[in-house]
Amino acid sequence: MDIRPIRTQDDLDWALAEIAVYFDGQPAPGTPEADRFDVLAELIEAYEDKHHPIPDLDPVDLIKAHMAAAGRTQRDLAEILGSASRASEVLNRKRGLSVEMIYKISKGWRLPADGMVRPYHLKKA
Repeated sequence: MDIRPIRTQDDLDWALAEIAVYFDGQPAPGTPEADRFDVLAELIEAYEDKHHPIPDLDPVDLIKAHMAAAGRTQRDLAEILGSASRASEVLNRKRGLSVEMIYKISKGWRLPADGMVRPYHLKKA
């Protein structure tokens, strides 16, 4: 297996280029290619966790960060939540996320639900 430790940004760039080919067609489980994919993914995650930690975000900031990274809009959130006003209230911290909302966002956008179940402050009316 052609894999090496990731110690520098150049090593990370190499690993990201190596793993990118698997995104178009993931290898079948149990194959050497699947093992290589798993090892590269673990190495990349370990390096990024150490050198580029993601700060803990409250649920609204997590949703906003995901929206910015994925090019999603408030209208996209409204489609998930079923209402433009509800999406606005959530993003403006006027309404807390319900379990149903968290489930819909997690399922629709593949955003980890555990990042949205933490308590956070709402704006007072």
